[in-house]
Amino acid sequence: MPRVGIRKLYFLLKDAFVENGIKVGRDALFKYLKQENILVKPVKSYTKTTFSKHWLHKHPNLLKDMFIYRSEQLFVIDITYIKSNERTHYLSLVTDAYSRKIVGYQLSDDISAENVVKALKMAIRYRKNKLPLIHHSDRGCNTAHKPIKKY
Repeated sequence: MPRVGIRKLYFLLKDAFVENGIKVGRDALFKYLKQENILVKPVKSYTKTTFSKHWLHKHPNLLKDMFIYRSEQLFVIDITYIKSNERTHYLSLVTDAYSRKIVGYQLSDDISAENVVKALKMAIRYRKNKLPLIHHSDRGCNTAHKPIKKY
């Protein structure tokens, strides 16, 4: 059973330890297996969502030293991958950088720029004030390659 964790393995072997007069606790078993280098290394299920080292033009980050002092001053957009039984879905999220609230979203089956634009349009539609707003993306290949825009 190559993927059994220490707690479960200890539970399965506990009676055998008692029958054979072996006194070992869960932590001691963990320490022993680690010492013998026979622990299963966990595999992280991580999906890299942004490829920033692409050949396309990357606009400079104009927000590096910017001070965010109010809501609806800066909207940040990113895409999150959501895996289901059928396929991978893409959730475009627009976040208000000051309040950290999701102000726009679009769930889709493809990673096209149109879905990012729909999320941004939703965020703009529900704005409460008309003060200047900056839209910023992470400049990766999965988002529209547009410069920072002021609305």
